[in-house]
Amino acid sequence: MKDKTKVLILFGGVSSEHEVSRVSASSILAHISEDKYEINTVGITKEGNWFLTSSPAVRIGDGSWEQDPGNRKVAVCLDRDFRGLLVREADGSTRELAIDVVFPVLHGRNGEDGRMQGLLQIAGLPFVGSDTVASAASMDKAITKVMVEQAGGISQADAVLLHRQRYAKDPQGELLGVTSQFDNVFPLFVKPANAGSSVGISKVKNAEELPKALDIAFAEDDKVLVEEAITGREIEVAVLGNEDPKASCIGEIFAANEFYDYNAKYENSASETAVVADLDPEKEREIQDAAVKIYQTMGCRGMARVDFFLKESGRVVFNEINTLPGFTSISMYPKLWEASGIPYPDLIDKLLQLAME
Repeated sequence: MKDKTKVLILFGGVSSEHEVSRVSASSILAHISEDKYEINTVGITKEGNWFLTSSPAVRIGDGSWEQDPGNRKVAVCLDRDFRGLLVREADGSTRELAIDVVFPVLHGRNGEDGRMQGLLQIAGLPFVGSDTVASAASMDKAITKVMVEQAGGISQADAVLLHRQRYAKDPQGELLGVTSQFDNVFPLFVKPANAGSSVGISKVKNAEELPKALDIAFAEDDKVLVEEAITGREIEVAVLGNEDPKASCIGEIFAANEFYDYNAKYENSASETAVVADLDPEKEREIQDAAVKIYQTMGCRGMARVDFFLKESGRVVFNEINTLPGFTSISMYPKLWEASGIPYPDLIDKLLQLAME
């Protein structure tokens, strides 16, 4: 009998999106085939401690896995003579745990920004998703804007980039620069350049609200984008593949809050998502082609979710790309592929196969 592929599900992390990561991992564990894979699960606490855990999916989802007495500290082995984990047993001894492929179900900083990808690449471990450079570039909204602009043919919102040090030295001058750039037209969105799940994002309706919004954003990152507000339908496309990526059908977000912030995404049950069925085939292809073009421009592999605004005029405006999108039961990435004919368990199989390539 052929040996099962040894899969490591990696979740948690030192990130403001730690809780979302737990829920995503719990969902993947509920759908992955135990007949095909030997599944190992490692949780990273908010303090940065790594534990091999045998806790069930429900305890990973609610965070109680950290109290499991069977948890064992682990580290990634960086010597490529052995590819896997070093596990410290209760008696202080160390054993090796071989791993064939890693599914880093890690959102936000230290998970999808290239840092974890760099560690896994050094260790020689195949992993789901983009490599170090593509992950870092896609996570940074300012870098993404420049790269997509260079690709040409894709509309984006106008934006101003602010740096923490310059803002701290001359806040009034920086604020004046922002309001002048947008001719005192509001609302505007204030976003940390490196954060996911809409953490640290604010919608400001006048100049008086800008300082507080910048403080919130600078708490997440040293770089902040101030962007024009785009009025339109919020739509998303899932992309899957390596050299020949494919786009899913198109989804739409109906946010319960004023915009699709963290609360609207994960906490407010009034938010809804749906597969778009009212676009003409030509417009649908335009959006899908733009998603694939952005994916390839950023050098992505495995998967990503690409977000757009669709204005009433029909203009498609790129918003952002997410290289490790949510995998919760309500997340758009698996829902869009399910609607496109790839059920959740099969999607996991495809992602692991792409990683092994």
